[in-house]
Amino acid sequence: MATQKPQRTPAEIEDIILRKIFLVSLVDSMESDSRVVYLEITAAEILSEGKELKLSRDLMERVLIDRLSGNFVSAEPPFQYLVNCYRRAYDEGKKIGSMKDKNVRGEMEMVAKQAKKLSVSYCRIQLGNPDMFPNWDTNNSNVSPLLPLVFSEVGSNMDGFGGSSGGVSSPPGFLEEFFRDGDYDSMEPILKKLYEDLRGSMLKVSALGNFQQPLRSLLLLVNYPVGAKALVNHPWWIPKSVYLNGRVIEMTSILGPFFHVSALPDHALFKSEPDVGQQCFSEASTRRAADLLSSFTTIKTVMNSLYDGLAEVLMCLLKNTNTRENVLEYLAEVINRNSSRAHLQVDPLSSASSGMFVNLSAVMLRLCEPFLDANTSKKDKIDPKYVFDSKRLELRGLTALHASSEEVSDWINRINPGKADVSANNSDVENRLLKSQEATSSGSKANEVSLLQSTRPMSSCSQKAKYPFICECFFMTARVLNLGLLKAFSDFKNLVQDISRCEDTLSTFKAMVGQAPSPQLQQDISRLEKEVELYSQEKLCYEAQILRDGGLLQQALSYYHLMVVWLVSLVGGFKMPLPPACPMEFACMPEHFVEDAMELLIFVSRIPRALDGIILDDFMNFIIMFMASPEYVRNPYLRAKMVEVLNCWMPRSGSTTTSTLFEGHQLSLEYLVRNLLKLYVDIEFTGSHTQFYDKFNIRHNISELLEYLWQVPSHRNVWRQIAKEEEKGVYLNFLNFLINDSIYLLDESLNKILELKKLEAEMSNTLEWEQRPQQERQERTRLFHSQENIIRIDMKLANEDVSLLAFTSEQISVPFLLPEMVERVASMLNYFLLQLVGPQRRSLSLKDPEKYEFRPKQLLKQVGFKMILCCSYKPNCG
Repeated sequence: MATQKPQRTPAEIEDIILRKIFLVSLVDSMESDSRVVYLEITAAEILSEGKELKLSRDLMERVLIDRLSGNFVSAEPPFQYLVNCYRRAYDEGKKIGSMKDKNVRGEMEMVAKQAKKLSVSYCRIQLGNPDMFPNWDTNNSNVSPLLPLVFSEVGSNMDGFGGSSGGVSSPPGFLEEFFRDGDYDSMEPILKKLYEDLRGSMLKVSALGNFQQPLRSLLLLVNYPVGAKALVNHPWWIPKSVYLNGRVIEMTSILGPFFHVSALPDHALFKSEPDVGQQCFSEASTRRAADLLSSFTTIKTVMNSLYDGLAEVLMCLLKNTNTRENVLEYLAEVINRNSSRAHLQVDPLSSASSGMFVNLSAVMLRLCEPFLDANTSKKDKIDPKYVFDSKRLELRGLTALHASSEEVSDWINRINPGKADVSANNSDVENRLLKSQEATSSGSKANEVSLLQSTRPMSSCSQKAKYPFICECFFMTARVLNLGLLKAFSDFKNLVQDISRCEDTLSTFKAMVGQAPSPQLQQDISRLEKEVELYSQEKLCYEAQILRDGGLLQQALSYYHLMVVWLVSLVGGFKMPLPPACPMEFACMPEHFVEDAMELLIFVSRIPRALDGIILDDFMNFIIMFMASPEYVRNPYLRAKMVEVLNCWMPRSGSTTTSTLFEGHQLSLEYLVRNLLKLYVDIEFTGSHTQFYDKFNIRHNISELLEYLWQVPSHRNVWRQIAKEEEKGVYLNFLNFLINDSIYLLDESLNKILELKKLEAEMSNTLEWEQRPQQERQERTRLFHSQENIIRIDMKLANEDVSLLAFTSEQISVPFLLPEMVERVASMLNYFLLQLVGPQRRSLSLKDPEKYEFRPKQLLKQVGFKMILCCSYKPNCG
């Protein structure tokens, strides 16, 4: 029989396991593994102490220190060695699990566990004091050696990020133990470096770059209490600098570069790579629709991944009562430092990028999501006094819906009786609404539940004790959307206009090449073609990140639904008529709250199917309540914007999606026509230097709505009733202004036609035209196209006004027959009949009258009806 192998003692097993883990030997032998280090001095010391040359738990730390302190050039560098010690301890632990002897197994498991704990502990020591042990690592990278391990933990080969950690992988459980058990003082410098490295890895990364690994790494770190605390205590959490502005906080704060990742174009100095416009949308006009759709889908997907990750990071920090305040301070600092983004012209060197603020808009909407329920059940937690009392957000300088600065000051004194410091703060409070007196143009273009309900006082001398998270989050989101998503809408519209202008000029230049070719003209054409290409790329980037993201737009609509419901609650709810005196809580609210809601509705309404499934009833009622109420909304342009929303919703081409808003709501049926007529009159004087031109555009929208409503029997009946009840009031004023506009617009159009025909004659005389200087020909050609546009617009508006007069006078003739109206109507009709059928009519003939919407026969028919009506009252009138 074969002799049995002698059983190893627990001490021998322990020695074998520890030698494998730490790759050390106390006996000089010919080891096949070159990584194994012979600790000769340590062995001599152990022998002198009368101990066996066996590794044990008692000697573990001593041996590890000696291994790390020795000059073993061929061995692994300290940090790499310690991580691999942990890995080997993990592997040995799995082998130990198969031991049959329970007692030995239990003892050896303790050994492996202690080895892992020791390895992690010395990893912290090595990272915190990199010069403590000799380091023969030839890698001179300034990046923390911990970073590749974190990257490997959050990435995998499946999602394409596995290779970016340089082949390094983190042993199972290592990072969990590393971050979970370290004390803050020892971990703070390690995490400080790690956050700086993460920030650095995100600089100049676009939506098509690898932002996922750093973002997931950030999320991994903040989920540990020590990681969350180290982040908000980092000097770059909110950078301190006398030069701090919006752009600086974006580029230097730890979170800033994460928020900078975007598909939207940025200033050349801060351009990210890869270039999204070039990569996805170059020469888009020649690309297949499927290719463009694929690009749109990719950008939408990666951006939502970014939004979700950033929202999760912030939510993690907000749930932690020790870091919540730091997050709110950071958000407030970003908002306050970027208030200039609300201006028409934004300085890209001092303001954060549009990409950052669109991203922040999406993230804030995600933070709001728990209280954006359809029933707006949390609206009572939103306190209007926050606008004046906030020590965090700078809200006092914003234009108010109606109140003057003096009214605000008096109101603040009333709601804060007995406060000694009220008078001292009055100057700040008055600045809150300095512009409101002259507001004549539109403003500058599950732990979640506990978090949302948290109202626990944190300081007796600050606002923290006064306002719950819902209130703070609501107002911060309003400001972020104003500076972010809504500003992006404005930028997009300007971009579309720039493209249109370039294309018009390009078309003009190309037409001129055939008449008078020149090298300069060819250069101008090439320059414009490049501009159109770049503009088109930018436009498609906006479309990809914003217009195509239905989820983002719907979240924004949910937020503004809460906004309008909350604002209406300040005036007593959805009912008419409004109280005679506007409550100060409503009058003092920032104007942009309402303007942004209207801009969003206009923008989204123009995207096909974007409103499908959205309930618009409360928006509709809000508009009806306030569009003709200057006592509540002082700015006439803001009230006009409400009409623009209705104009977008007006059913067209048999569509019934929004028809119930106009035809099936009590407030609409009772007040819509009345308020449209009232606004038509009120808009005569806007107080702006451009009021003369603005009123025609505003009245154009009102006229279109009125023409539609006239076709709805219930609205037509209300219209008749208004004309009867207010025959010499609002309705007579409406008719007067309608006639004035008709006279002006038709007269302007006919005069411009005569001017256009002169230019046309000049250009058709080829011989004489080609003898003129090139610059003169270019100027005359530009003037010709400009006149064409003016005639087209004026004639369109004139047709609407005459049509409005025609169809209303058919069934409501009495106001036209009042003595004060007949002479005016007769004079107008005589003038136009003379122009349309008189001796000068031939001079108004155009080659393509329909191009300019010039329809003399239709005008004559409508004007002729008025003449019959007028003569039936006063036969000798003409």
